[in-house]
Amino acid sequence: MQNVMIVDDEEDIVQLMSETLNLWGYHSVTAYDGEEAFQKFQKEPIDLVITDLKLPKVNGVTLLNKIKDIDNSTEVIMFTGYPEVGSALDAMKSGAFDYLTKPVDLNELRLKVERGLEKKNMGKSIRTLKGLNWAMIISIPIWLSLGVWIAYLMK
Repeated sequence: MQNVMIVDDEEDIVQLMSETLNLWGYHSVTAYDGEEAFQKFQKEPIDLVITDLKLPKVNGVTLLNKIKDIDNSTEVIMFTGYPEVGSALDAMKSGAFDYLTKPVDLNELRLKVERGLEKKNMGKSIRTLKGLNWAMIISIPIWLSLGVWIAYLMK
């Protein structure tokens, strides 16, 4: 089960999103400010973060930057009740995966959550394939040497 963190200072929104994500088969982790979210992020594995842009203590963009400093593969979806082109651009430039406006359309949220988690999983797969590729490249001389040695013994 994948862990999705929801961060907002509005308790009703956090509850609704948490219940919805649980119904969709995700494990939701909740936080009500950026500081609490960052502490939880450091303690447990989080696959995706959905955070409000305007938060008490630590705002959404600062939280995004802190998360990316620790784990660049964790995708972050920003949302806000104050839709401004500038804030969306700032969030995307800082590395946000996507951006939503309040009130959040649950169909749009589901689509973006699925895409964000697919991107994270694809990154894991690519890293695994790169590792296997390097293992094969490194092992070629070993297998070649072994073949030469067996051929020598069979004379």
